[in-house]
Amino acid sequence: MRRLIGYTLFWVAVGMIAELFVESILVSILIILFMLLIGYNLFMC
Repeated sequence: MRRLIGYTLFWVAVGMIAELFVESILVSILIILFMLLIGYNLFMC
């Protein structure tokens, strides 16, 4: 479980760094929703 939490926190940090380079709020929201959908599908399947 610790490895899963560490993996998740690492990618959250990578996403926050990537967010610094995206200027549009709409694009940011669309990227977040897209990644949540992909993450959910990968986790549940």
